[in-house]
Amino acid sequence: MSTRRLQRYYPDVTRQSAAGARVLVVGEILWDVFADATRLGGAPLNFAVQLERLGHDPRIVSAIGADMLGHEAGVAIASLGLDTTFLQTTAHFGTGTASVRLGPGDHTSFVIERPAAYDAVELSDAILREVARWSPTWCYYGTLFSSFAHARQVLEQLLGAVPQARRFYDVNLRPGFEQPALVSELLRTATVVKLNERELGEVHRWVGLPADAEAFCRVGSAQYGWLAACVTLGARGCALFAGDSFIEAPGVQAAVVDTVGAGDAFAAAFVHGLASGWPAETIADFANRAGAAAAAVRGAIPAR
Repeated sequence: MSTRRLQRYYPDVTRQSAAGARVLVVGEILWDVFADATRLGGAPLNFAVQLERLGHDPRIVSAIGADMLGHEAGVAIASLGLDTTFLQTTAHFGTGTASVRLGPGDHTSFVIERPAAYDAVELSDAILREVARWSPTWCYYGTLFSSFAHARQVLEQLLGAVPQARRFYDVNLRPGFEQPALVSELLRTATVVKLNERELGEVHRWVGLPADAEAFCRVGSAQYGWLAACVTLGARGCALFAGDSFIEAPGVQAAVVDTVGAGDAFAAAFVHGLASGWPAETIADFANRAGAAAAAVRGAIPAR
């Protein structure tokens, strides 16, 4: 989804935008295996592509395998125009895959094969120095990548190298990798949090934050020091807190084709709005429109 395309949904996107943010994106790259197709994806990669199309500078820390899927992924990522400075190739594991089953509405299930290449990311002192020298203004991460001990250590090293970066945690729970203690820790490290309605219920059970969206955002921000928080509500829109303002923004009508990647487009638009200094109402409306635009086309990474 390009900036030009998003302008059809939100005409002021470029006029109101700040200069591009440098965003370190940490996490999985994998192939989504559908019944009728195999498409490149992984929430961090989807997010990075959408963010680049909004005029920002994302660099993804991940790994692909030394196999045919890894070769195809590398070619595809290069064609998307992403900076691959921190993308690695490993022979330890094969390139990641996830079997995807589309359900009604936004109900989609995943079966994710682990370990995968992205679980074998290695950080040398030279890489950490280069990350620090680049000085990202944001760092994005999710739960899936961090659910393996080695990957969690990788994330901790990266966060330690860029203490000035705002930390965007997209909770993004996947069956088999839902660890309450890990989620609790990642919530504490974050400065911005995004999750969906189902995940809100799980976080409520695990860490005791309120199950009501507004109370969750306000109490979480007070308790953990978040600058912003958002609960996505599917077709009903989102509940978003930024600064001192809370807004419940209605959803945008769209002919849904494929919801895979819609949340990642929403997350990229959320960061775009925060980096641009927009008010909560504007961010929520823009992010809803970005998510709807992604859901209206097939594939987590729509063509430009």
